[in-house]
Amino acid sequence: MGIGKEQFRESDKSRRVAGVQFCTGDREMLRKMSHLEIFNNKLYEEAPGRFLPAPFGPLDTRLGTSLKTTNCETCNQNMTDCVGHFGFIDLEMPVFHSGFFPMIIRMLQCICKNCSALLLTENDRRRYLRLIRNRGIRTMKSIHADIVKSCKKTARCENCGMKNGIVKKAVGAVLKIAHGEPIPDEQIASDYALASQNNKDLLVLIPSVKFSLIDPQRAIKLFNNVEQEDIPLLMSNAGDTNHPRDFIVTRIAVPPVCIRPSVVSQLKAGSTEDDLTMKLTEIMLINDVLKKHKRDGAPIKTINETWDHLQVQCALYINSELTGIPPELQPKKFTRGLTQRLKGKQGRFRGNLSGKRVDFSGRTVISPDPNLKIDQIGVPIHVAKILTFPEVVNNANIEYLRKIVKNGEEIHPGATHLIDHVTGNKKSLRYGNREQHAASLKPGDVVERHLNDNDVVLFNRQPSLHKISIMSHRVKVVPGRTFRFNECACTPYNADFDGDEMNLHVPQTYEARAEASCLMNVKSNLITPRSGEPLIAAIQDFITGGYLLTHKDSFFPRSEVHRFAAAVVDVTGKKQRRVRIPPQRSVNLLSSGQANSSWNS
Repeated sequence: MGIGKEQFRESDKSRRVAGVQFCTGDREMLRKMSHLEIFNNKLYEEAPGRFLPAPFGPLDTRLGTSLKTTNCETCNQNMTDCVGHFGFIDLEMPVFHSGFFPMIIRMLQCICKNCSALLLTENDRRRYLRLIRNRGIRTMKSIHADIVKSCKKTARCENCGMKNGIVKKAVGAVLKIAHGEPIPDEQIASDYALASQNNKDLLVLIPSVKFSLIDPQRAIKLFNNVEQEDIPLLMSNAGDTNHPRDFIVTRIAVPPVCIRPSVVSQLKAGSTEDDLTMKLTEIMLINDVLKKHKRDGAPIKTINETWDHLQVQCALYINSELTGIPPELQPKKFTRGLTQRLKGKQGRFRGNLSGKRVDFSGRTVISPDPNLKIDQIGVPIHVAKILTFPEVVNNANIEYLRKIVKNGEEIHPGATHLIDHVTGNKKSLRYGNREQHAASLKPGDVVERHLNDNDVVLFNRQPSLHKISIMSHRVKVVPGRTFRFNECACTPYNADFDGDEMNLHVPQTYEARAEASCLMNVKSNLITPRSGEPLIAAIQDFITGGYLLTHKDSFFPRSEVHRFAAAVVDVTGKKQRRVRIPPQRSVNLLSSGQANSSWNS
């Protein structure tokens, strides 16, 4: 006879994942993983009253679909089954990747800005190559830091003899790199010849310039000229990235439509687009303007301003919280970039991967109940009617399950659903004839019943700092609207009763219940695994009550002693126990010693 929910069993696989490595990727990798190039900055076709995604636009249906009525043109799957497909945008001019900007600066500090040779002596170069191949206990990060430190000390290139100055982030600019060295005469003659013809004063001013800017085009040219044997030294802290030029963006990946869905409004004409879609549209618009400026021969100043605008928008696409942006390039409203989707409490890791939303769980305020055992939890009857356990019908429990099926959802103990083991159909007991459902119950069917006394549940308080922040308890259904448990079990949870809330989870298989009972039971976790100190022991009222009860000057009425004795005796046990109370004296009071001896006898 099968159970309601099968235990997860990993299927045999020919390969097992041993690890994951990340790299930046290059232009060719982006082209291979993409299905089409995106070059149309329009979102929709110009059709009145219709929302048809524009071909080769950011919402092209070959990138996937976010609408129930439209299938993906690449895989012909619907919104539920299509995982989405990537596209790419080719940039007219390269830009720095904002995430790797510090690494680009460090690599430029290591090479000559004239011949791209590594600024190391031959002996140092061979020594660092040996360290990279046989690094032992040293990390690549520390080796890379030593390489950068040695290169920064080298003032003149041994290959071409050019003097190399300081390379650093330009002050007061966004994603610009400054090279602190006067401009050579030959560069003045070549780069500033036309400008100096129109303005002779430039010949006097140019040699006094203390810094020159290294733009992305010059940086990518320098990286392309790096010798192949020097690349391991430059990329020693960059994982599996193939080449230094991969840190400079010339092609942008366009993510699938399903992760940036459009919301079409039924009340008014139009749609609300995702922040990523709008940013991609803006990047394409600026890219087209830059292409037009280059084609029409616009002034260098105009091209540079548009290029800077493209650089800022590409950086905001990756990280929308970028600082130091000039006022004229500041976004009008806050948008969420790729970084914001991943980091933070609402990000993909903490919000979706680590912090999951689960079924069969409850959460409410906690309150103390010293009458409960340390492994019991008082569950409000309202919660017990909502949380269920799939009980499989067999010959031993069929009559009991028929009774709770007749009770339905509203009467406790009851049930919410009935699952036929032959057809798999799930029937709600809120509707229909429950008497008929109970009569047709047969072994193998599954009844999703209410929580009952002594059911095994998991109890958790966040933050979960150690393994005993979540333990298993036995249910005791109680009136009220709060979870209740013995205050002696507060310490492992670090709980108090000033408004704390805790979570309750109901295991859904017999194996899970058995595992929770054996491994996570409160009685199996009385001491901390850190130091062996007891975590669950008498506290507060228990200690005070024990002191008052055993104090030599305490006297109690005989009726109180009777009540104490009745509370101590376990009336549910099979073993009979006789309680001897001393005879009554002239004053109807008993000392604490007599009271204690009565149930210790």
